[in-house]
Amino acid sequence: MPTTLSTPKPVSRIPNTFRALRHYNYRVWFIGQTISLSGSWMQTMAQQVLVYRLTGSAAALGFISFIGLIPLIPFSLWGGSLTDRFPKRDVILWAQVVMMAQALLLSWLTWSGRVQVWHIYALSLLLAAVNAVDLPARQAFTVDMVEGKEDLTNAIGLNSAMFNLARALGPALAGLVVAAIGEGPAFFFNALTFVPVILALLSMRNLPQSSRPPQAHSTVRHILEGLRYVISKPVQLLLMSLVAVSAFLSMPYNTLMPVFAQDVLSESAQPVIARVCEGPARLFSCQSPQALPLGMLLTAVGVGAVLGALFVASLPAESHRGRWLTLGNLGFPLALLFVAVSRSFLFSLFMMMAAGWMFVLQNALANTLIQMTAPDEVRGRVMGFYTMTIQAFMRLGALQAGYVADWIGAPLALGMGALLSLLYGGWVALFKPVIRRL
Repeated sequence: MPTTLSTPKPVSRIPNTFRALRHYNYRVWFIGQTISLSGSWMQTMAQQVLVYRLTGSAAALGFISFIGLIPLIPFSLWGGSLTDRFPKRDVILWAQVVMMAQALLLSWLTWSGRVQVWHIYALSLLLAAVNAVDLPARQAFTVDMVEGKEDLTNAIGLNSAMFNLARALGPALAGLVVAAIGEGPAFFFNALTFVPVILALLSMRNLPQSSRPPQAHSTVRHILEGLRYVISKPVQLLLMSLVAVSAFLSMPYNTLMPVFAQDVLSESAQPVIARVCEGPARLFSCQSPQALPLGMLLTAVGVGAVLGALFVASLPAESHRGRWLTLGNLGFPLALLFVAVSRSFLFSLFMMMAAGWMFVLQNALANTLIQMTAPDEVRGRVMGFYTMTIQAFMRLGALQAGYVADWIGAPLALGMGALLSLLYGGWVALFKPVIRRL
């Protein structure tokens, strides 16, 4: 009996917030994926600067995101089915290899001066297809790495912290790299960051065999079984609807940030640019000084999101996650409303940090509550539908935000979307109390 009670002792050496790191497989994944995601955010931010430099159009920024919608539905559904039928590590490993090749090609095109907007469109299409397969596998793989559901909530919170730490580091590094030497090197650095996560996947050991190949089911039938399961769970559908509305109306802030950085907040950001890029006391010469405010705005989101993710990871098992989820549903669009009316660069930085915190409360807790109720044999398909919902509405939202911003201006486009999102979150809070009780 004493031996049984003493087996979890190693956990006591790790703060409760980071307890999932006691698992070796999750620990190496956390390190490798943090590096890789930082590179991915470098590429995202550098690509925004490149597209806006080539086109000068907010609609073009939205169209880049919309392109990813084309392969999203078939590849997300297929990716969820693959995740439930084949080893998740293998699915993720091959996806990382293809994404590394995509980054290398984009880097070569940009660095050599050959890049055109249609190249970015085509490579964005490829990346979206691979991501659609990779995301369900990556989400469902968490249970395998932490060996069950005991540390699942903590691991999902740490996953969000990892993602948003990368969101903080990646744009900051990209802002410096792009400003100093251009977009091509940022894409190349992203390609290099895939190496640690590939090595982490190859080094994992004693992974459970949670994927179960069906005996006589076709892929289509396998996908439809997962769809029937999701439809039969009203609370899961409501959670997905909250994320979908937010993705369509609020999350497009990311698409509009280059416009805010270069146009809306450019005057109030001049002291920052001058300190870094101009005068005898400058830190370095800048090829693209407009990348600095953009990098800082996106970094502020990442900092707030990391803090929010660590808060989620620290929630005790008996906490009412639905109440915190409701706060995120309301707080995220409210912070964006303040950004829409602000003309102060420093105030906008603070509000973007708040938006990052609230975004994580909403999305990490929705992810947690959905995964906690999904059985192993259908988890990959459930997460396939979940990621498809987020990605589809986010990309459609980016397209509408880009065109609306070209029509009536970025501040009004962001403010209208955030207000509608806030109204839906308020309706759910008032008339769907089941969410608050979760």
